[in-house]
Amino acid sequence: MSMTNAPKILKNRVFLYLTEFFAGMSVMAVELGASRLLAPYFSSSQIVWTIIIGTIMIAMALGNIYGGRSADKNPDPGKLYTRMLIAAVWIAAIPVVGKYIILGISALLIFSVSANFLIVAAFAACMAVFVFPLFLLGTVTPSLAKYTVGNLEESGKVVGNLGAFNTIGSIIGTFVPTFVTIPSVGTSVTFLIFAGILLALAIAYFASAAGKKGIRGMGRAAAALLCYLLCCALGHSNSFAFWESNLAYEGESVYNYLQVKENDRSVILSTNVLFGVQSIYMKDQGLTGMYYDYAMAAPLMVEGKEPEDCRVLILGMGTGTYATQCRKYYGDMEIEGVEIDEKITALSREYFHLPEDVPVTTYDGRAFLNAVEEKYDVIMVDAYQDITIPFQMSSTEFFTLVKEHLAEDGVMVVNMNMRGSGEGNINQYLADTISSVFGEVCTVEVSGSTNRELFASDNKAMVESFQAKRRALEDEALYAMMERTAEHLAEYQAGGYILTDDKAPVELLGMQVIDGLIGDEVAYYKRIYEEEGLQGLLRSF
Repeated sequence: MSMTNAPKILKNRVFLYLTEFFAGMSVMAVELGASRLLAPYFSSSQIVWTIIIGTIMIAMALGNIYGGRSADKNPDPGKLYTRMLIAAVWIAAIPVVGKYIILGISALLIFSVSANFLIVAAFAACMAVFVFPLFLLGTVTPSLAKYTVGNLEESGKVVGNLGAFNTIGSIIGTFVPTFVTIPSVGTSVTFLIFAGILLALAIAYFASAAGKKGIRGMGRAAAALLCYLLCCALGHSNSFAFWESNLAYEGESVYNYLQVKENDRSVILSTNVLFGVQSIYMKDQGLTGMYYDYAMAAPLMVEGKEPEDCRVLILGMGTGTYATQCRKYYGDMEIEGVEIDEKITALSREYFHLPEDVPVTTYDGRAFLNAVEEKYDVIMVDAYQDITIPFQMSSTEFFTLVKEHLAEDGVMVVNMNMRGSGEGNINQYLADTISSVFGEVCTVEVSGSTNRELFASDNKAMVESFQAKRRALEDEALYAMMERTAEHLAEYQAGGYILTDDKAPVELLGMQVIDGLIGDEVAYYKRIYEEEGLQGLLRSF
């Protein structure tokens, strides 16, 4: 189609530049939405981000190739805007069916993939859900270049302008979802918003087209609009855990997907649908049966101070489980927390009864230590990004910084949430790294979980102080818990696995442990399937 016969709306290059602008914006919005859609099932680690970015780049590259060839073969703008209609409907459908596709793919792969399950499943989910619409959006730039370049003398200028509009749109599409739409209206509505923008551009084009092509185009646009409205009606929910019926709260923050479950005994926070409990509040205010109980040994290890006189800092406050327990069993301790997600802090006050006089700073744990000069008797490190410790809080440089903020004879306690068994596993790396900084290191396995608690100090009498003070405890439940901790507490024998700021592959090390955990669980169900068939498998759930 020559631009002479093109619809009037295309004769003004502003509309073409707007198309490029909003296409770039939508690509980035979908990419960020993809990370939030996948995070509850596969985490939001650097590995998952690499899969998302790599998959999207594949889609865009293929779209560029196809768009250029299609525009040369048949330079009809109607074909481009039809592709945009399809992309808009597909993106709008993601909130409706995306999570079911992800779980379906995971269910199919879990019995057939023996290694790197999360990586394979995340890649397959990305390919199934996001490649096609982004492939279609990848055709926009080469197609618009064909329609916009009038002669070779201005080709450089026009292509440069298109690239600039695409880049500016991508920049805005990066910031708006992260800081505006996802925190305020959620991931699902974010997909619908940007699908609606693409739909509006295509409708505007077809509305300006004359003759039979315009009529056919408006027919396609009307069908796409009907599908979009149906997706808006069915896909506006931000619920990822659609099988849960007892959620007290479900929502999103800048950093996390969040859910709060409540039953007769406890209130639980989870930042990930499939992986574990991040915080818990026991309604009887007793011990949790989790790693927090073992960490109660840390104040007893501080020589020369009674637990109630200790000053405690918690990096990775969560909803304050450890702080609440310390206050209950050790009296009016001075406790301070650092939590990067202010939404979690708000939930801690609303659902988890964190005392108002326990201050919580909204900050990254390492950045906080760099900004303050105070010293603490106990520093608990319990900061996790989904299921993996952030690399900047796993290195010798970080643990040296923690040591500098410990008072004389102070104790650091670290929750290590993935207990690996193979040589060079993530906990071995963490423990060896900590041992290179502290003189005394001991660990205890948390019964019934994959957690391990590590205690570190430069005070050689750390364990002796604990043994003496625990015998004087008056609370029967805490006394029994500390007796169990003492029974299994072991001095750590350090090796040479060291993490530094320059080299800390915690995501890969974490994935190795997760693969092992998934493999053990799947092996159980595979045996049932082989022995009893599908009916036996269904009965086991």
